[in-house]
Amino acid sequence: MGDAHFHGHQTEREQAIRTQLCAYNTAFAELGLRFRWDAQTLESLASIDGEQARIVAYIEANHPHLLNAYSAAFLSEAILAKKTAIAPDALPTRTDASAGAQSAQPASQGFSFAVYWSGEPDLPALAGA
Repeated sequence: MGDAHFHGHQTEREQAIRTQLCAYNTAFAELGLRFRWDAQTLESLASIDGEQARIVAYIEANHPHLLNAYSAAFLSEAILAKKTAIAPDALPTRTDASAGAQSAQPASQGFSFAVYWSGEPDLPALAGA
């Protein structure tokens, strides 16, 4: 019976991961950011307490060039605002998430001088995303 409960919990967590991935990847796309998270990326970041800290850690490790133009706070707030509009709940912190978030990440796609507009007048364009 305990095993059934465990599998039920896994299914619940997997659904939460799918919901979060959809929300984050939609937010990235709406902001013109050229990266996507997969389940392994999200799980590797789940050991970091707080969504904003997770986003900052990911950007610092995988897209540091963005920090030449934007502050980590600005980028994480813009992403989180879009993500929260889609999925307000956060993925709970995992204390047993595997370490080494960077090894789970795809290589950076390089720097681009293209300008991406969010479509919302209160959010400035993100260049070099």
